[in-house]
Amino acid sequence: MERIVVEPDICNGQPTIKGTRITARTVLEFLAAGDAIEDVLEEYPTLTRDDILACIRFSSDLMGHQFSLQSVA
Repeated sequence: MERIVVEPDICNGQPTIKGTRITARTVLEFLAAGDAIEDVLEEYPTLTRDDILACIRFSSDLMGHQFSLQSVA
């Protein structure tokens, strides 16, 4: 995961694409809304296809961890 970084002073510590202030979440939201990779690249011309694929891999890796939901009162 060299392309996705977490730095506390950039975007409040959210995972971003290295060298940018574009969050992985932003890219994933575009894809989830039905945009194609080419659409994201057009919207963010500084990104590469590999950057977008890294966001998908990052998300997949996170989902591989075990989670449990708890009610917070």
